[in-house]
Amino acid sequence: MIPKPRNARITSVNLHSTLQWDAPRFPEGNITYTVRSKSINIPGDSYDTLGTRLRLPECDVSSLSVYGHYVLQLRAEAGRLRSPWLTLRFKPMDDTTVGPPEVRLKSESGALHVDFSGPFAGHGQDRWPLRHYYGSWNYRIFYWKKGSTDTDLASASRVAQVDTKHNSEILSQLEPWTVYCVRVQAVIPEWNKTGELSKELCEQTTHNGVTPVWVIVTILVGSMLVVATAVTACFFSSFYLYRLTKHVFCPSYVFPEHLKEFLSKPPSALQPFPPLPNEELLVYDKLIVISEEPQSLGEGSGDEASRTPEHPEDSAQGASDSGVGAASGKT
Repeated sequence: MIPKPRNARITSVNLHSTLQWDAPRFPEGNITYTVRSKSINIPGDSYDTLGTRLRLPECDVSSLSVYGHYVLQLRAEAGRLRSPWLTLRFKPMDDTTVGPPEVRLKSESGALHVDFSGPFAGHGQDRWPLRHYYGSWNYRIFYWKKGSTDTDLASASRVAQVDTKHNSEILSQLEPWTVYCVRVQAVIPEWNKTGELSKELCEQTTHNGVTPVWVIVTILVGSMLVVATAVTACFFSSFYLYRLTKHVFCPSYVFPEHLKEFLSKPPSALQPFPPLPNEELLVYDKLIVISEEPQSLGEGSGDEASRTPEHPEDSAQGASDSGVGAASGKT
């Protein structure tokens, strides 16, 4: 007889299961293997062959239902020789290992934003989130200051943890400008299972996002000064452009004051400028001035006295005639 295969084991990660073993010590002939399974949940169920004439010491058993409970049997064969059956039990939901989730870490406003997804169960070309197969599912986040601990995360006193049912979490109340490291694992309380930890991711936090009061006041005062300066500059610029445009296209003209006064008077008022005299209407007399010598005046005084008329009436008549002649000469 051929000895049984040695060290048979089932490796199952995220419901992808493989039965593996070590070849028996048998020097003669080429050895092949046969694997079969039977469901314990179905009484009287017969064995189904999962693989026959296998030359490699492994067999993919992922085709079994993930909700079942099975008995797997394995034997070695060489020609007509057979080994005894090697039996082991397999329950995919219990025996599978939950792998690490995919994690993305981002630092923003003094906090760390952690996003995670998976792990996934692969069936051919399809990928299904593993949480769809279990009734309860949580994510556990471990975070700590970089370099503060080197021990196991579950027992380290300086490691904080947060459990969440969502696919993201914000780690706040962290020290600004400090490097924090994060690892995440899946937790299934109903099945008492914990998944593998994700790889370590580290990011430096920024400022906590709280703006000091003096910064707010400075920005507010500066903004007001800028706005006031801009408004004043716009006002004077607009006024200057208005004056310039008005001067170019609508120049100012000062109406003479005497014309304003003339136009303000009623039509019946006297004209400010007297009409020019018409030469044809002028009436004038010709005046001839005759000058006498002074000596003749002295000589004539005696004659005048001697020539005084005897009758005063004649003298008065002559005086009146001379006055009339003088008056006509003045005119």
